[in-house]
Amino acid sequence: MTNPRPAEARISIIGAGPGGLTCARILQRHGIPVTVYDRDADVHARNQGGSLDLHADDGQLALREAGLLDQFFALARPEGQEMRRFDTKGNVVFRQLPEPDDRYKPEIDRGVLRDLLLDSLEPGTVQWGRALQSVNGPTDGPRRLHFSDGGTVETDLVIGADGAFSRVRPAVSSAVPLYTGVNFLEARFDDVEKRHPGIAELVGHGLATGTDGERALAAQRNSGDHIRVYIVQRAPLHWISEAGLSIDDTAGLRAHLLDQFAGWSPEVLRLIADNDGPYVDRPLFVLPAAHTWEHSPTATLLGDAAHLMPPVGVGVNLAMLDAYELAMALSRADTVGEAVRAYEETMLPRSAEWSTALDGAAGFLFDRDDSHEGGDKMRELKEEINR
Repeated sequence: MTNPRPAEARISIIGAGPGGLTCARILQRHGIPVTVYDRDADVHARNQGGSLDLHADDGQLALREAGLLDQFFALARPEGQEMRRFDTKGNVVFRQLPEPDDRYKPEIDRGVLRDLLLDSLEPGTVQWGRALQSVNGPTDGPRRLHFSDGGTVETDLVIGADGAFSRVRPAVSSAVPLYTGVNFLEARFDDVEKRHPGIAELVGHGLATGTDGERALAAQRNSGDHIRVYIVQRAPLHWISEAGLSIDDTAGLRAHLLDQFAGWSPEVLRLIADNDGPYVDRPLFVLPAAHTWEHSPTATLLGDAAHLMPPVGVGVNLAMLDAYELAMALSRADTVGEAVRAYEETMLPRSAEWSTALDGAAGFLFDRDDSHEGGDKMRELKEEINR
């Protein structure tokens, strides 16, 4: 087929997460039509998860191009940049507070960011309840999208922004996510200042972590008086069923975890035992380091679909930087294929460097260095990669 001009092309984004929505917003600001398809039944179908820190040199850069940076700062929590480390007895052994004017990586709840992006889009941009099953069609297009409801859509460019287990990825790559051997079990705490004051005091305004070298707890302040705690262990992928439990057996899981964390103080164990509602199982997967693919003018990936890495503070920022660069490439190129090639020539080497640098880093929370401050390490790593 003839490769179309971006403004005349049928562009489809799969996934209404931060990366997909950022790409759609910037495309629309440049007069390029786009449709986003998401598997959720509607915008309120599920909780969007915890807090994100958006960095000045990638996530915020994308929001500036999207025309949303001022609105972001009005919603963000600069105080969420606070970092703490506590020991197994509940003593805070390290604390770093942001400067009053520090806006390098303020926090924002994932759901709040998603709403900001959704509200900026033209009505009808996102089609909800459209779970992609597969992509077929020739490499030079058009591609055909097959959805679980039986519907199909023909498109000139499909952008996979659909996360770890992307249904677009097989159109360009045979890579599949690999389990890291590290499991996060999420616990949620509501109305913390009144109902969980001890936890609120221990955690502070940002991220607080503790480890004994074998297992760890990471507690993250969210807006709306919520805290999320991630109980981190090296464990088999199916450790819950292998222990004779199920994810719905909150009491059984709680007893099992308290046994695993025996020796930690009662004050710290509240982070495991006093949660409001069930646990959420979040095993950590990564894509093989230096994941690349052969160029296709009709399909590409961004974010976790392209470069799934350990959660060390770069994932959403790289996804939004990808989205920014792809949208800008489409706004400047004569054809879709030219834009995709230009985008991948920058994105693939960058993601290869990041994934190689972070290969094997899934257990970063087990680091017992009490002076560790993840933001500074990430800045140092960025500087090294960008040289």
